[in-house]
Amino acid sequence: MFILRPSIYAMQKIVALLLILTSMKASAQSVDLVNEQPKLVVGIVIDQMRQEYLYRYYSKYSEGGFKRLMNDGFMLKNAHYNYQPTYTGPGHASIFTGTTPSFHGIIGNDFYDKRTDKIVNCVEDPIQKLVGSETGLGNISPWRMLTSTITDELKLFTQKRAKVIGISIKDRSAVLPAGHMADAAYWYDNSSGKFITSTFYRMKLPDWLIKFNSLNLSDKYLSQTWNTLLPIDQYIESGPDDSPYELKFGTKLKPTFPYVLSELRQKYRSFDLLTTTPFANNLLTELAMATLEGEQMGKDNITDFLCVSYSSTDLLGHAVGPNAVELEDMYLRLDRSLEEFFKKLDQQVGIGNYTLFLTADHGVADVPQFLKDNKIPAGYFNEEYVKAKLNEFLVSYFPNKLLIANISNRQIFLNQDAFQHDAKSTGVDMYIVTELIGKFLMSIEGVANYYTQALIQQGNYDEKGEKGDIIRGYNTQRSGDIVYTLQPGWIELGTVQGSTHGSSYRYDTHVPVLFYGKGIKKGSSSLYHSITDIAPTLSVLLKIKFPNSCTGQPIVEILDSN
Repeated sequence: MFILRPSIYAMQKIVALLLILTSMKASAQSVDLVNEQPKLVVGIVIDQMRQEYLYRYYSKYSEGGFKRLMNDGFMLKNAHYNYQPTYTGPGHASIFTGTTPSFHGIIGNDFYDKRTDKIVNCVEDPIQKLVGSETGLGNISPWRMLTSTITDELKLFTQKRAKVIGISIKDRSAVLPAGHMADAAYWYDNSSGKFITSTFYRMKLPDWLIKFNSLNLSDKYLSQTWNTLLPIDQYIESGPDDSPYELKFGTKLKPTFPYVLSELRQKYRSFDLLTTTPFANNLLTELAMATLEGEQMGKDNITDFLCVSYSSTDLLGHAVGPNAVELEDMYLRLDRSLEEFFKKLDQQVGIGNYTLFLTADHGVADVPQFLKDNKIPAGYFNEEYVKAKLNEFLVSYFPNKLLIANISNRQIFLNQDAFQHDAKSTGVDMYIVTELIGKFLMSIEGVANYYTQALIQQGNYDEKGEKGDIIRGYNTQRSGDIVYTLQPGWIELGTVQGSTHGSSYRYDTHVPVLFYGKGIKKGSSSLYHSITDIAPTLSVLLKIKFPNSCTGQPIVEILDSN
């Protein structure tokens, strides 16, 4: 019996062939892995946008704006903020860190600093300088944000080769999403009408942005007249144009269309007026498209990240409330701007090469006076009046002592020196003061409840309901000694026109979350999701590490095929 044995030479050829095939397979897998990643991620935040605006104005949206995301992407119908306070700074930080103020530390837009005994801004950085203009806010950086963002993690994963840029009208809305390692963040300067940055990012503006600023688009937009995009009688989704619940613009006698901006701007400081008109959204969209081209974002196999935050919806919303024709018109025009931006992404990056999400940093309350006039309980809370009365109340128990250091963001900060530097003071005194303040608060009309620091710290981070929202919004080092909440429909505002936000009620927490593009299924979900689920979902999509204090969970309905 003969056994055929291959020669040593033949064996070597077989081994070499196997090695080549294995190498080719590994190379193909590597190429597939690269191809799985989007070339660009675009994160869009629309300031003060309620979820219901997607439905209320749907019939008037274009096919290529919001509808494109709703019909061809994935929509969460039941997405919420899971903490209080619902403000712009905390909102943007929470979206991109995947956690809440309890961890990331941005407890308000402006908040009381216990160490310096003064109010500080959430992105104020005294060591940074202005870049790009002779005047404006340049002492800006994300240094007060204590955790990493999804954008930071992308920079770390790619050894800083990914390009990350944030742009907005508001400085905090550009800075916080872009994170600590961003290549740049640019925001609008009201005094010059240009986009600026700080030395935290760079020492001079890039040539493409200098060229963009030189177009003087702010002046051009302010030379226009703002009239409704559609015939005004079609705006049946809103209240009457002449409404007593809206603030008047400049010298106008009524808050009604048309708005001749060239005349109205004389009442405002420099370019301030533009930020409350839909044309500021147009301007930001122009900047977003210029950023894509100027920075060549999405042009290689390293995923880039562009953060775009539209602020004017909030600035106008505060002035006119959620039922105004002006607000509806702004959203219809923003829809057209988004359509233009999406077409630019298709052209510049390529259909199927980018992933995009759109959300909001909070919602908004209805105008309380409007609710009251329609027999719905609501009201106005005067924080300064309560502070004065509270001090009077405490003096009757503790004469000659200043016990309150600050009241802001629905938090009461006790004057620690009043307890620590007095030999007669004990821990019992602080407990008594805390209880006295609580009982006083519950006697004030509009106050719903109060939570002491001890009660908050004893709670569970995952606790449900209002207490859980308070816990997740509470940062031990930065927050106050007592947190109080207001009744539904109550806000802190000194006028019966316009509205605001900040609570954990659903009108402030329920926001749109839309995903679209590479790696995203078509569909929708009515399951509850927290805003903190956006960042870990992107982490799974990009195959990178979660932000370091992430408490959210990936949205499996979007990513998993089954």
